[in-house]
Amino acid sequence: MHIEKPTPLDYFAALVADDESLPLTEAALALAQDEFPDLDLQAVLAEIDALGARLKRRLPADAGPVQRLRLLNHYFFQELGFGGNVNDYYDPHNSCLNVVLRTRRGIPISLAVLYLELAGQVGLKASGVSFPGHFLVKLRMPRGEVVMDPFSGLSLSREELDDRLEPYKRQRGLVGEFDMPLGLFLQAATSREVLARMLRNLKEIYRTREDWPLLLRTCERLVILLPDSLDERRDRGLAYAEVGRDEEAIADLSVYVAQADEADDRLAIAERLDELQRGRTQPRWH
Repeated sequence: MHIEKPTPLDYFAALVADDESLPLTEAALALAQDEFPDLDLQAVLAEIDALGARLKRRLPADAGPVQRLRLLNHYFFQELGFGGNVNDYYDPHNSCLNVVLRTRRGIPISLAVLYLELAGQVGLKASGVSFPGHFLVKLRMPRGEVVMDPFSGLSLSREELDDRLEPYKRQRGLVGEFDMPLGLFLQAATSREVLARMLRNLKEIYRTREDWPLLLRTCERLVILLPDSLDERRDRGLAYAEVGRDEEAIADLSVYVAQADEADDRLAIAERLDELQRGRTQPRWH
């Protein structure tokens, strides 16, 4: 009996089907299959587990959370040498965990995924934070929370977090009577939200580079991850158009035009849809 191997998209869909059992590290690693089709995911996961096992062997049996955190930070940032890729921040490989694991360089969110995995393996309560402009990590300690920048390995004070948030607030008019407390920006991100942010980072990189095939694969993953998002359906439709798959483009854009009644770009997308239906298939990303 012949059993077909699941495609990378099928595999990803199975991983993200249920929020309760969504394995963040494995699903985040699976994104790298678009750049590395022959990637052995289980081998990379075993390598990550080996790093965790090495750290666990060093922990005293009675180590408390603070001691565990100190050992983890020294191990991750000093001994293993993980840190931000300041030389090529927008390299898409910064979002491929297999490359980050090899080079020890990444962007905040990819570094955070690896850090969170190791933190969980040594019994720390850690979560990602979709802070504006820069993904963070927070850890629950006996005397409160520690917020850390996975790019630099530095813990951040409330004042430093406020300073980082100030430009974002001013840009969006969240000042004065419209001000929002810092705590609202430090809520734990779900695994689905972390994956969505990783994919949207990649989507912007591929769009800027006009790498339409990889853009399409990224958009396909986003629709699988966020099936109710009309914006992601729109963007997949536009990506389909860029690679000449007009029937799929028309299907996606038709859904968007029919359902996104209040969208500012509904008229522009309707015009693009009309072009495709009339057979004028020159690619044009919105």
